[in-house]
Amino acid sequence: MSKLSRREFIKTGIFASIGLVLLDAFWFEKYVIDWNYFDISKSEKNKIKIVQISDLHFDQLRYFHKSIAKKINSINPDLIFITGDSVDKTEKIDSLNEFLLLIDHSIKKYAITGNWEYWGNVDLTELKRIFSINNCELLINENRTLSIKNRKISIIGIDDFVAGSADFVKAVENLKESETNIVLSHCPEHRDIITKQKGNLNIDLVLSGHTHGGQITFLGIVPFKPKGSGRYLKGWYKESEPKMYISKGIGTSILPIRFGARAEMVEMDL
Repeated sequence: MSKLSRREFIKTGIFASIGLVLLDAFWFEKYVIDWNYFDISKSEKNKIKIVQISDLHFDQLRYFHKSIAKKINSINPDLIFITGDSVDKTEKIDSLNEFLLLIDHSIKKYAITGNWEYWGNVDLTELKRIFSINNCELLINENRTLSIKNRKISIIGIDDFVAGSADFVKAVENLKESETNIVLSHCPEHRDIITKQKGNLNIDLVLSGHTHGGQITFLGIVPFKPKGSGRYLKGWYKESEPKMYISKGIGTSILPIRFGARAEMVEMDL
């Protein structure tokens, strides 16, 4: 076997590198899910476990969706929050239902809208119906208060900031006093408005998505962030109250690739 010339060696290396980049962008970062866990509880007693699912952009049920459902069931959280952009076409709701049916029905779930539910003219009545049969409530500028482990927790669900009619003031109407208040708001930029409108209301956590962590990044450079991202990108923002976590989400938008922004599931103890 003859030795490679320097030119052939460099060419082979270049093609191999391109191949690895494409494999990473089209497969690894999309389908090998990064599970992130955070404990932000104030006490070791009666912790409430939540799981956040964001930006599914559901197309069809795939193996990695089944693995997500299996892991959720093994974690057995108290609550699941679905923070927008679940589907971008009405005809994809059936596939979303296939996924939700894999998750333990007894786990209470809450969902909100994202921009793509509106941009794709998704039938929200049908989406709400499918969510409902899977023990999930679609909250559009609404709130719910429930008791878990001798604690009261309120869920405040905001309509999409970019394409919907986000209204925090309406969402907190008749809000019952609780130990813990969680806001679900798809677009992280809306946090800046919530901060001005919340008054004396204590918000323990805002959960957002939308940005996909940039979806395609190069050495920390993010060429594009969707409208509604504001100054935010991914992960924790705790420099001021209320603290917010932005999930990089599961699916992709516009281009079917991820690079430097691996798909993410979030688990937290409150």
